[in-house]
Amino acid sequence: MDPDFLVGLILLLPIAGAVFCGIGGLFVPALRSREGLIGTIATSVVFVPFLAALFLFLNFEDEAIIAHFFTWMSVGDFSVAFEYRIDQLSLLMTLVVTGVGGLIHLYSVGYMKGDTGFWRFFAYLNLFIFAMLNLVLANNLVVLFLGWEGVGLCSYLLIGFWYTDLKNSAAATKAFIMNRIGDFAFLLAMFLLYRELGSLDFDVLLTQGPLLGEGVLYLSVFLLFMGATGKSAQIPLFTWLPDAMAGPTPVSALIHAATMVTSGLYLLARLSPLVLAAEGIMAFIAIIGALTAIMAATIAITQNDIKKVLAYSTISQLGFMFMASGVGAFAVAIFHVMTHAFFKGCLFLGSGSVIRAMHDVKHQLDQDGEAEGFDPQDMRTMGGLKKYMPSTRITFLLSTLAIAGIPLFSGFFSKDEILFRAFEATTAYNYAWFAWIVGLITAFLTAVYMMRAYVLTFEGEERWPSSNRITPHESPWTMTTPLWILGILSVVGGFVGLPGVIAHGDWNRIRYFLGEATGGPVAEPHMEGHVGLGTEWALMALGSFIAISGVFLAWRWYTRHGLDFDESLSRRFGRLYRIWENKYFVDEAYDRVFVRPIIGGAEKGLAPFDQYVIDGLVNFIAFFTRGSGFVLRYIQTGVVQTYALAIVFGTVLVMALMLFG
Repeated sequence: MDPDFLVGLILLLPIAGAVFCGIGGLFVPALRSREGLIGTIATSVVFVPFLAALFLFLNFEDEAIIAHFFTWMSVGDFSVAFEYRIDQLSLLMTLVVTGVGGLIHLYSVGYMKGDTGFWRFFAYLNLFIFAMLNLVLANNLVVLFLGWEGVGLCSYLLIGFWYTDLKNSAAATKAFIMNRIGDFAFLLAMFLLYRELGSLDFDVLLTQGPLLGEGVLYLSVFLLFMGATGKSAQIPLFTWLPDAMAGPTPVSALIHAATMVTSGLYLLARLSPLVLAAEGIMAFIAIIGALTAIMAATIAITQNDIKKVLAYSTISQLGFMFMASGVGAFAVAIFHVMTHAFFKGCLFLGSGSVIRAMHDVKHQLDQDGEAEGFDPQDMRTMGGLKKYMPSTRITFLLSTLAIAGIPLFSGFFSKDEILFRAFEATTAYNYAWFAWIVGLITAFLTAVYMMRAYVLTFEGEERWPSSNRITPHESPWTMTTPLWILGILSVVGGFVGLPGVIAHGDWNRIRYFLGEATGGPVAEPHMEGHVGLGTEWALMALGSFIAISGVFLAWRWYTRHGLDFDESLSRRFGRLYRIWENKYFVDEAYDRVFVRPIIGGAEKGLAPFDQYVIDGLVNFIAFFTRGSGFVLRYIQTGVVQTYALAIVFGTVLVMALMLFG
């Protein structure tokens, strides 16, 4: 089958679904109530591209395929074509985006049932998938940037989907603005690279980019990384992502698991030869990633909103991925992107299933007049849900063990590989020691806070009022089916990347598939020394011990003491715990340093300028127009003789000008 046709199918079906759901729902009100039809079409236009991508994947023969559709613009030497690149990296990302995205669409059919904006929600979801596919399949930075901005716009629409709540609108605006900060840096990098290379096509960037002068190269990679920090929520542009939980839970899963937040990692992996040539920026990337990982992990321990725990967990896991990129392990970072899509997608969808059940509890409490202060997302009001929601509980537990890094689960293979590559990189990069040590601490914290979330949600006794009468219900099959698929992938998905100690690395198919040394598109650094086999086994045992001990201790602490253990932690760590609980006061610092001065300056400086200069100019034009009309209206007498006299006078004047100049 023609690859160009399949690429066109992959791209056009989601946008066609968005047009059908959005335009159809807007102009044909009767369509809005046809939830079954809308859900079926919206889900199908994502699953069919998954099948097309799977066909391309199974028939791929190592050579990149360029699908050229048309030239978008051509001005002088500058030309931009809508070209899409089919290679190992783009195929893997396309499979993740459409596969996990399709499951989230199916889940949304049950989750959003009965919502008045059902049609609009699926239009936004389809548009989001279309933008993300443009991003990962693009063959030049301009088309990639269109997809980059597209997912930013769609995230704004989805986070603020329930826009009548001002808190949701504020969260959407915050995400949009903070992403624009990173996008501005990305644009500067594009301008700089085009000035130096005369092209933004990947073939040119990957071959000639590493040969640029050190100053230009370092600045370009730094700006690209700053763009990535906006989309992938790294220090300093990470505060938007926890607030993005204001949107419906499927949105959280789509943004946090498989799509938008991983686009920064994809950008660095796609341009990996440039990043490797800028060693100083690699150190910066690794350190920022490590600091983001441990910072978010310490915050997650103190959070009680189940979605906020998962949000900070996402930031922490993204820190792991950037840490891997900073030591040159781009293929491993993409491997973790894949496994993270499985277990984090399952965790978010599981939390949505829980929240849906707790909303039923809240509805019953409302009838009894006992719902005051009850929050359906607060884990302190949950507990004992395992006997009511067996499918949600089992899949949530499997995903928890995967993200914790328990051996043989998917997260173990990818996270252990990141820690190993960081340790291996210590022979070439001194900063890798910092990344490795912080990674070990963060791995332990991850196991603790995720098992805490599981225990407080599903184990023990119910902690809501009238628990003897209220019984939450398991979600429908449209929601539990994606949970089981992602839960199973959370267990077995890591076996495509078995560690190097097994069969001399021949079974690490993900690295073999992506790595430049084996014909893939992702470059890797050249290491002078290699870690011995015994050391590699020891490192694997250390990672396993950390994960198992973190899970065991958290299980023991919270099954025995429950919420009281949080109180003991608060007393033990004192001021430090309060810093974690208040998210290091980063939002407050940004508010004081940036938001208030800008708003205050606008009120004191720009508001008078707007009032007296801009408004004054507009008012003057209006006054002048009105005054001119007031004067000129006397010319219009309505008397025919007056008009005839004016015509004669005008004719004489014109003739005089013609004769006498």
